[in-house]
Order: sequence, then structure tokens, then C-alpha cells
Amino acid sequence: MDQQKKREIKVEEKKGLGAKEIILIAVLLAAGAVLKFFVGSIVNIGGMKPNFIIAMYCLAILLVRPRVYESVIIGILAGAVCQLFPGTPYINFVSEIAGALVMGLLIFVPMNTKKFSLQPIVATFISTVVSGSMYTVMLFVVTHAEKSAMAAYVPIVLCTAVLNSVIVQVLYLPLKKVLSK
Repeated sequence: MDQQKKREIKVEEKKGLGAKEIILIAVLLAAGAVLKFFVGSIVNIGGMKPNFIIAMYCLAILLVRPRVYESVIIGILAGAVCQLFPGTPYINFVSEIAGALVMGLLIFVPMNTKKFSLQPIVATFISTVVSGSMYTVMLFVVTHAEKSAMAAYVPIVLCTAVLNSVIVQVLYLPLKKVLSK
């Protein structure tokens, strides 16, 4: 059987997320919340810091490879976790759903080189930019801030995306190996 047929059979066999996948998602989102609360202010590079919750749901989606609608559910859960932190209530629901949706779509796009997969770093970067951009636009709509001030958020979103991508890339391979056992 060729590889394409094997993949089609594997996709048909998958009936949704199992207990192992749900537990992994919950643990990663909890880890993201703990890291954001305790480490977020410490890991600060020139005023820029990673968003551990986005990084962890991106990592969860990469590892469990859910269906697209399941990725949206992961985004809803991530938005709910974000409500634990001070800031703008409810905006995170929309931005995290958008980021998780993009991540859920990007896991189906092959991004391999001869040596390794670029998917963790590229997909996380794009998903973080989408989530951060959505958050920024909604924040400025809600607060009626000056549109010129929105440009100040562009480097913040891009630096956060870079930091998240590095975190996910570093954690992806070891976690993938542990989960395959």
C-alpha cells in the first residue's frame, strides 16, 4: 500500500480526540497558564515576552493533530484560560479561536525539509500573528484608541510570534518522542 492510502485509512479510523489527547491538551493549557503567571514577567526580552498559552495550544494541536472543529474547541478552552488573567475580558476568546483555527488548518500543510519538519516553527509563527493581530484590532475597536497607536503593537506581535515559535520548536520533538512510546 502506498503512503497516501495509509494516510487515508488512518484519517478514516480517527473518531475524535481520545482521553489521552484530551489530558495532554488540558495539561499543556494548564502549563501555559502557570508559565504565563509565574515566568511571563521573567522571560522578558526588551519588553517582549512569549505568550505561553498560545505556544501551548499550538504545541497541543501539533501533537494531537485534531480535526479543524476540535482545534476551534481548543481555542475556546485557551480563551477561557486567558480569562484568569487581568486584561480585556472576552477579547481572548475570539483571538485564541482564530489562532487555534489557523493552527488546525496548518497542521495539514506539509512543511518538511530533508532533515526535519518546519511545521512547528512556521505554523506557530503564523498562528501567533493571527491571534495577536486579532487581539490588537479588537482591543483598539473596544477602547477606541488612536489608529496610529496600533502600529506600536506590530513589533510586539511579531516578537511574541518568534518567541512562541522557538518555544514550540524546542518542545515539539521531545514531546512527540515521548508520546509515540
